[in-house]
Amino acid sequence: MKFLTSGKVKDLYEKDENSILFKFSDRVSAYDVKFSQDIPKKGQVLCHFAEFWFNKLDVSNHFIKRESETEISVKKMTMIPMECVVRGYFYGSLIGRWKNGSIQLPENTDTTMAAKLTQPLFDPTTKSEHDIPVDKTKALEMNLVSEQQYSWLEKTSIDIYNQMSIVAENAGFILADLKLEFGILDGKIVLGDSIGPDEYRLWPKDTFEIGKIQESYDKQILRDWLTANGYQKQFEDDRNNGKEPVAPEIPCEIIQTITQRYIIAYEKLTGLSI
Repeated sequence: MKFLTSGKVKDLYEKDENSILFKFSDRVSAYDVKFSQDIPKKGQVLCHFAEFWFNKLDVSNHFIKRESETEISVKKMTMIPMECVVRGYFYGSLIGRWKNGSIQLPENTDTTMAAKLTQPLFDPTTKSEHDIPVDKTKALEMNLVSEQQYSWLEKTSIDIYNQMSIVAENAGFILADLKLEFGILDGKIVLGDSIGPDEYRLWPKDTFEIGKIQESYDKQILRDWLTANGYQKQFEDDRNNGKEPVAPEIPCEIIQTITQRYIIAYEKLTGLSI
């Protein structure tokens, strides 16, 4: 097989002229900074989650089959250069963007941290090293998509979010938000990349409380630790000064917690063990 590229988490190989192999690693990144330490079993959980969601969701996708504990094969396609983010709750970067006026929300929106939005919000970004939020006007200006594609992606992304929310709800979780990627295959838009706790925020219902930072069963644990210890601001300052941010050492207990929660989330959502 021919090696193609390494992403933040996956290594990609060309299997043949029509298919690609995704090899999921235990690597982790946060705030667009790659860490030298691994999260044990993370790649295995992400691989199994990808298989689960691609088989579960009622939408065309590029998944072929799971090849091993950490590998899936997928159909080759031309990726659309826009990440489709759906937000169901007032949380994360949405709060800061609302405060600085870069995004408008409906007048009746509850702007308490972690409040549920009146309806899921389609909030796409560019696909780049540092993703930039775009609205419909900006996406069309940048030629990321056509108007027809944007409308289809908005509707389909929200449909997928709603499907996944029901599965999460039945397993005792809240799906706070979700990031999806799509591509063109045989002239049609299909769901691509992978879907797992690197692509969404997942909160347990039994500890959910509006107005607080939520307990998370995704990599938000690492982001929260970085923010609480001043690293997020340090990363931003470094970038503003033209320097590449340097990742700190992740404490062992944070690494262990992420591994445990990825496994628990998988087993509760799927009913399968890993």
